[in-house]
Amino acid sequence: MNRAALVFALLLLVAVPLSLMAGRVWIDPATTPNASLILAELRLPRALLAIVVGGGLGAAGAAMQGYLRNPLADPGLFGIAPGAALGAVVALWFGFTASAWLLPLFALIGAGGAMALLAAIAGRTGGIALFTLAGLMVASLAGALTALAISMAPNAFAMSQIVLWLNGALTDRSWREVWLAAPLVLVGIALLWRSGRSLDALTLGEPVARSLGVDTTRLLWLLVVGIGLTVGAGVAVAGIIGFVGLIVPHLVRPLTDRRPSQLIIPSALAGALLVLVADSVVRVLPLVTELRLGIALSLLGAPFFLLLLLRMRKGLA
Repeated sequence: MNRAALVFALLLLVAVPLSLMAGRVWIDPATTPNASLILAELRLPRALLAIVVGGGLGAAGAAMQGYLRNPLADPGLFGIAPGAALGAVVALWFGFTASAWLLPLFALIGAGGAMALLAAIAGRTGGIALFTLAGLMVASLAGALTALAISMAPNAFAMSQIVLWLNGALTDRSWREVWLAAPLVLVGIALLWRSGRSLDALTLGEPVARSLGVDTTRLLWLLVVGIGLTVGAGVAVAGIIGFVGLIVPHLVRPLTDRRPSQLIIPSALAGALLVLVADSVVRVLPLVTELRLGIALSLLGAPFFLLLLLRMRKGLA
């Protein structure tokens, strides 16, 4: 475990108990009635789901930035998050939410469809430029179809449900969502971690990486499947939560030697910490209704993205 992973793991250990107590009603296990039931059935699964979702998004962002060699890359660029969102929107549009499993299932199908389309377009050559363009095309197509579904919603209730779900939140989530997302995200992170050494070689350029024995097609498939699982599972249970994959690698990179292989696991831990803290903050804000987690992170991520653009502009001047 490198220094960055140790730092964020320790911070996460401190944040978890604080998150369990935080909320409109602060929980004191010693004095709050039914504290153990509230913690076990409401607060703990929500905290664990924040860790799972944030960990997957952080690892996906680090792997994507390493592969594209672009510090502004974000998992949404692949089209997998928009594809998962489209699948969930279809479930909401047709009213397939009577069963608690159908919406996540449709979201995972949407993510899988986006993965398959992306691999079909870019999988044969494995070129970074083609892969980026294919991801943009898939994301645009999924976004357009999602907007079409919203505009043709069968009733106002369905439209409201779609819009709220797309904003992303961990409200009213239970152990069911944890058991659904956690295995998929862990497998995805493992695949991304396995691609680390190949990503290190790729920083020297594709020709050099191939001369060092890197199979670029295999690397592409590892990334497509790994990012598909981490991002798709997160979207399936929490909706769209953006900017985590963009912000986290930049926070972690100064604590590492900047190699992609040394960035993936610390970014997963930092992403888990970021989403957990953000979810705790939206629970305690004195608002009439709880601020959606996706909106809160977008309000944080947009200025961060602008700051990165300004720094890059100064570097090119």
